[in-house]
Amino acid sequence: MKEKLRQFMIGRYGVDDLGRFLNILTLVLLLLGSFLLRQLSTLAFAVMILYIFRMLSRNSYKRSQENMMYLKLKQKATGWTSIYVQQFKHRKTHKYFKCPSCKQTLRVPKGKGNISITCTKCRTVFKKRS
Repeated sequence: MKEKLRQFMIGRYGVDDLGRFLNILTLVLLLLGSFLLRQLSTLAFAVMILYIFRMLSRNSYKRSQENMMYLKLKQKATGWTSIYVQQFKHRKTHKYFKCPSCKQTLRVPKGKGNISITCTKCRTVFKKRS
C-alpha cells in the first residue's frame, strides 16, 4: 500500500508552504463554521479542494510560482513586525534613530551621552543623545 501511494505521487507537486497555509485555513474555517456560520464550512471545503488540487497537480512550475507569490506576500505581511520585535529585544542595550535625510533606522549603544551618528546608507552625520 505504501509503495502504491509512493508510485502515485511520483511527478506530482506535493505540499509546500502555501499548501500548509491552505490546510490550516481549512481547519480554522471548519471550526468557525461549526460554531458560527454554515457558509464558512462551505468555504472550508472549497479551500480543501484547492489544497488537494495543488498537492496532486503535475504542473510543478505553475505551483512553484504560486508558492513564490505566497511567500512574497507573507514576507511583506510579517517582515515589518520582525524589525519591531528586534528593537524590543534590544531596548535595554541599544537606542534606535532614523536618519533625517534617508529615513534609514540606525542602532547605537545606550549610555554613551551625546554622540555623532553617521548614517551607513547616505553618510549623513547627525547628533543625538544615546
